[in-house]
Amino acid sequence: MKINKNMTVTEILNVDPMISNILTGHGMSCLFCGAAVHETLEQACRVHGITADQVDLMVAQINDFIGGPESTEESC
Repeated sequence: MKINKNMTVTEILNVDPMISNILTGHGMSCLFCGAAVHETLEQACRVHGITADQVDLMVAQINDFIGGPESTEESC
């Protein structure tokens, strides 16, 4: 499964609860609040003052951590 910024925080944490370490490392402090069920990662980051570039970095780190799929394009 590949994580993206349009998934809710809860959906992301359900993939692997250890992802919380990455999120808190980027300033996401309230991962288990009621809003985590409804807010996308992008929305939650905006509330916490995290920039779009930081969100992209966070998503990349999460996918790296969980072994998200690499690009499906084959090189010739």
